[in-house]
Amino acid sequence: MTTESPVKYELVHVCKQSGARRGILHTPHGSFETPVFMPVGTQATVKTMTPEEVYALGAGIILANTYHLWMRPGHDLVEEAGGLHQFMNWPHAILTDSGGFQVFSLSDARRISEEGVRFNSHIDGSLHELTPELAIDIQTSLGADIIMQLDECADWQEDHDYIRGSLERTLRWLERCARQHKNTANQALFGIVQGGVYEDLRKMSAEQTVAFDLPGYAIGGLSVGEPAELMYKMLEVVTPILPSDKPRYLMGVGSPDYLIEGVIRGIDMFDCVLPTRLGRNGTVMTSQGRLTVRNAAYARDFTPMDPACSCYACQNYTRAYIRHLIKANEILGLRLTTWHNLHFLINLMSEIREAISRDELLDFRDNFFSRTGYSKE
Repeated sequence: MTTESPVKYELVHVCKQSGARRGILHTPHGSFETPVFMPVGTQATVKTMTPEEVYALGAGIILANTYHLWMRPGHDLVEEAGGLHQFMNWPHAILTDSGGFQVFSLSDARRISEEGVRFNSHIDGSLHELTPELAIDIQTSLGADIIMQLDECADWQEDHDYIRGSLERTLRWLERCARQHKNTANQALFGIVQGGVYEDLRKMSAEQTVAFDLPGYAIGGLSVGEPAELMYKMLEVVTPILPSDKPRYLMGVGSPDYLIEGVIRGIDMFDCVLPTRLGRNGTVMTSQGRLTVRNAAYARDFTPMDPACSCYACQNYTRAYIRHLIKANEILGLRLTTWHNLHFLINLMSEIREAISRDELLDFRDNFFSRTGYSKE
């Protein structure tokens, strides 16, 4: 690897009360403050939203999915269009995952070998093989600022022997990814720490992944069904091993309690489909907890989804109207619930950053949990 990375982490403040970090991540397509929640644009779009709307909400980086874009429309087409930034008209930072999680979660017929993973497409059933080298080549074509190694996201309930073999293969795949990664001037490769819910394996994975001296590190294989306290324990094992001058990314986490507790344990970056998925199901995150606005109880409720919220949806529309839209299968209803949920999480991260700067993050956490009804678990 080159010593000069296109992505650099700047530490701004460490919370005296919690040890949480506030920083700035600099990328070739702009800088943004951390801790940060990254909206997920699986198919090169954050569902129902325009890129301009997502940016106006305060998002400086989004995530796009390698697997889905490889399957459709094809990474070669995206490259021909000038890369993801040009293709989707998002001139800001982009992170792409490796595609591995989708291969493992979408295909019942996947076949794992040392070479890679063979699977059938969820679109047409065609057979494909994703190797570490191909994962890097696809992400190079997509042109994201931050790219991820291919890893195996094993079931958290697997036994110790299986998880050890899995993480050792993930480390060998990282070595192959690092060799294949040539566009080091424009794209930063992050490694992924695995190890299931075993402290010794998490420690081993973290130490050996850090030895690659990469621009940043992700923690994978958590928030996949394990109890919250186990996830927090794994973070407490891993984050002290990760370099303090590099960003730390907890993959697939987006509920408010996990975000706050993750930040307290040293995490800088998060992503999750939760706000858009909840929105499409007529549920919103509010200052009083979750609210399912599509329920009949709100048919004549002419108040905002969240009276304490300053987002466009809450400032202009009522629960009754949004429920009507959803029940009538009108796209605007899903846009408004999604808009609100993205605003809620992006605004929450802003409040978390301010609490870090005031050295009051633990107080903020306790107040947030008691006020909203979200629990620590």
